[in-house]
Amino acid sequence: MSLTPDIARKIPPAIWALGFVSLLMDVSSELIHSLLPVFMFTALGASAFTIGLIEGAAEATALIVKIFSGALSDYWGKRKPLAVLGYGLGAVSKPLFALATSSGFVLAARLIDRTGKGIRGAPRDALVADIAPPELRGASFGLRQSLDTVGAFLGPLLGMGLMLLWANDFHAVFWVAIIPAFLAVGLLFFGVQEPERKSDGKRSNPIRMENLRRLGGAYWWVVWIGATFTLARFSEAFLVLRAQQGGLPIAFTPLVLIAMNVIYAACAYPFGKLSDTMSHAKLLAWGLAVLIAADAVLAYSNQWNWVWAGISLWGLHMGMTQGLLATMVADTAPADLRGTAYGFFNLVSGFAMLIASAMAGLLWDQLGAAYTFVAGAAFSVVALAAILLRGARV
Repeated sequence: MSLTPDIARKIPPAIWALGFVSLLMDVSSELIHSLLPVFMFTALGASAFTIGLIEGAAEATALIVKIFSGALSDYWGKRKPLAVLGYGLGAVSKPLFALATSSGFVLAARLIDRTGKGIRGAPRDALVADIAPPELRGASFGLRQSLDTVGAFLGPLLGMGLMLLWANDFHAVFWVAIIPAFLAVGLLFFGVQEPERKSDGKRSNPIRMENLRRLGGAYWWVVWIGATFTLARFSEAFLVLRAQQGGLPIAFTPLVLIAMNVIYAACAYPFGKLSDTMSHAKLLAWGLAVLIAADAVLAYSNQWNWVWAGISLWGLHMGMTQGLLATMVADTAPADLRGTAYGFFNLVSGFAMLIASAMAGLLWDQLGAAYTFVAGAAFSVVALAAILLRGARV
């Protein structure tokens, strides 16, 4: 992540604070999630289909809940209280993973954790859009995403070290995740000041039909493309399982997410900054081309050199597209409906995530791991074709 001094000074301090809040929570979450697929597969005896269903249901819950929290933040005119509630739920869910003795227990913990993520996600993104200067919106989203992703590789790195130190004691390692989670809540509560929003005193339901019409065709196209992206990019649990299938020892499985997120973190801000000056459609198309290459490599072989190449390409794709999609939602939605816009974007993506992860697990169990990644590549081709056919800047 390379910030010029001039741009660093222009990005508001609250954006930096929100980035470090995301960093701390991701350290906590990814410490657990980098080990969770292997924990379920080896310690709890779960099948790939069960893991896919749990991951899909959890991530879909997070994305679906965002619609209600986003709309509420628009109606209420406040973003921060909902973000604090969401991060708080994420923090209180962490001890449940350390106590889990069955797949059902893991599912309950994941649903609570992801409900918290769903509550905080849309208000936080809308808060970034509210705070960021319009000419630095892409850079601001890229910065927050980069800091978030730094946490996403520090968490697995910590998990790997603790697994080696504590002889693969999953439960002991999971207890450590409580600390950064509660630090994140404290930083958000004390370190972020929400800007005042102008109001005419009238409040209306943001999800009313006339408001949905105001979102416009350009916004709904972004929603459709985002959903197709989600179908193509199922849960990263399958990256971890692919690496373990190739012989990676249990204690080293967090390396998968470490490698992916190092590349993701390094790319998110530069590509976010690039999105302020480059055609969004063209950048999305390049991101999809990279995802197709990642799926092709992972489908080809589970040997370590091919797996790490696929994981690296996956991280590059994430850095190119995730902050970009958030920027596109902000650019195509009215300012007073941004929370609702992020909510609907994530509602549709939530259903796509549930379908994608369940399908990925089923293909893995019934036909083999390669077919999971072939299906991801096929959905990527569909999304790429749609972007090329539209051929317009969004």
